[in-house]
Amino acid sequence: MSGQRTQVLVAGGGLVGLTTALVLRHHDVEVTLLERRASTSPQPKARRFHVRTMEIFRELGLAGLVHEAARELAGHDHMAAGRTLAEATQLPLWQPSGDVPEVSPEPPCLVAQDVLEPVLRKAAVEAGADVRFGTELLGFDQDSDGVTGKLADGEIRADYLVAADGARSGIRESLGITRSGRGAVGEPSVNVYFRADLAEVVRGREFNLCQIDHPDASGALASVDGRRRWVFMAAGGETERDWPTVLRTALGVPVPDLEILSVLGWQAEMLVADRYSAGRVHLVGDAAHVMPPFAASGANTGIADAHNLGWKLAAVLRGEAAPTLLDSYDTERRPAGWFAADQSARRADTFRVGTEDPTLAHPFVLAAGGFQYPAGALVPDGSVEPVTEFAPAGRVGTRVPHRWLDEARTRSTLDLAGPEWTVTEYEGEWLLLRPDQVVAWRGASAEEAESVRAALLAGTLP
Repeated sequence: MSGQRTQVLVAGGGLVGLTTALVLRHHDVEVTLLERRASTSPQPKARRFHVRTMEIFRELGLAGLVHEAARELAGHDHMAAGRTLAEATQLPLWQPSGDVPEVSPEPPCLVAQDVLEPVLRKAAVEAGADVRFGTELLGFDQDSDGVTGKLADGEIRADYLVAADGARSGIRESLGITRSGRGAVGEPSVNVYFRADLAEVVRGREFNLCQIDHPDASGALASVDGRRRWVFMAAGGETERDWPTVLRTALGVPVPDLEILSVLGWQAEMLVADRYSAGRVHLVGDAAHVMPPFAASGANTGIADAHNLGWKLAAVLRGEAAPTLLDSYDTERRPAGWFAADQSARRADTFRVGTEDPTLAHPFVLAAGGFQYPAGALVPDGSVEPVTEFAPAGRVGTRVPHRWLDEARTRSTLDLAGPEWTVTEYEGEWLLLRPDQVVAWRGASAEEAESVRAALLAGTLP
């Protein structure tokens, strides 16, 4: 099949690739997504989605669907700990100290990746994306006018290619993009994905994660659906252990219906691509950054990548912005990716030794996308967003703080922007909000905001 054409080609149909397609369709961009696998992920993988991700799904009109898909884990926000699961106690929920403003119009969400991906895939198809599972991108060439993707049955021509093809990204490697960071963090681990009806065992002590400290079966037990599906995470990387015996020891109950579904060895890593863009190709998600799971930031950071890149591609493709606007994707998201990966690696350190690090970012800074872009498609004004406390104030380079706009608490300041720009007054100053709800400028008049927007799109600001 030769002569195929699309505006944006997305390689990879996981959480981030599907979100990229959804964001692009939200901006009326023609998009084709290719995924070599025949179906969405069979593994639960990512499970915790921060409020910032839920705000993005809110803008896309999907927050309700995602919360509905997550209903099995509703109320499973606690941590637990004990010698075995049977002996474990539920720990109190972490609560911020001091007077912290309401964080978001959307609560965070616990939903397994293998449950969420089909929801996003269906939504992408319904939004008009050309979604092709079982179709592999075999290679590509790019020139000054676009990208030509090579398929088994021909070629497809696109203006841009988005690489959402995972941590071992063949696209990143073919571009010669290197990665920097700590590399391996901690020792190798094993994830044992299993099925067992433990609903009665955990009733009244529901949890997201339970730390097991039995000397013969130490590890962490993650709840996938709160009843029958679980993941046991053990240190050491030894995949050939007698896992039924280990699991029954860790659980502290006979579990006659125990069924092991998979045993996967893995190594936590902290690596960030040294470039997020090369010509007309842009990296998102694990192709751009990998990080330990202890801050639950990997998938969330990738979804934020898609949100940032999508409106910029749309503006350029519509002719509203100069192609140089796309340079701001690397300028903004690479420092953000490094921040999330570094925070995750440092949390892995404290998780292993059991001590706290007072220099770590406030949890709400991570959850609400509180990283401040130092430069990019914005007008820096010297303001600095704190990291170790959560104190959003509408500073340039940050996501606009959430405030309810009506007594019924249905409209938030975050609803003002996306997919369009907007100008709003906030605490005596005018803010220019980008389509991704980031403050691009603040000043004294709404009229000036419009001239700043035009200059940012045209790339004419100093």
